[in-house]
Amino acid sequence: MISIRPYREADPAAVEALLDRSFGPDRQKKTVYRLREGVAPVKELGFVAFDNKALRGSLQFWPILVRPLQSCGPPVAALLLGPLAVEPAYAGRGIGMGLMRVGLQRAKQLGHAIVILVGDLPYYSRVGFHREGAEGLRLPGPVDPNRLLIRELVEGAANGLEGLIEKPDGSGAEVTVAAGHREAAP
Repeated sequence: MISIRPYREADPAAVEALLDRSFGPDRQKKTVYRLREGVAPVKELGFVAFDNKALRGSLQFWPILVRPLQSCGPPVAALLLGPLAVEPAYAGRGIGMGLMRVGLQRAKQLGHAIVILVGDLPYYSRVGFHREGAEGLRLPGPVDPNRLLIRELVEGAANGLEGLIEKPDGSGAEVTVAAGHREAAP
């Protein structure tokens, strides 16, 4: 039986090995890894799946900003989902879906409003991700735009959202976190 628990300090080596098995050692050359470099994942949103004390899957979320290109408005805070990894021999058993359901529910409880990812629509649409609303988003590197997906955790939070997805700058500048709410950048 698979159980899901929060990510612990002892997990990084096992998770990195799982990511290498799932995506290969060149995975860090992808554009989304540029958004993760030098940025800590959201500690409360890291989860792992276990079966008989063996790691079978992992999921993390990262803070990002969407900086408007055409306006001088503040950047919008969001989460970047991923990497989501499942032990290759355990693919298709619902582990990834379970991790995402737990992670997305917890993200909503923590007050996050928007989640963005790069992935396959048929898979991620099963937990509410879609292309509508992601058309105006850009990443700082090459990505197939059809794979850029979005999910609102707060209804209306992504209305009219467009701009460049980037790392949080840590400057303390004002950012929009949900429709009508503002707080300092992380």
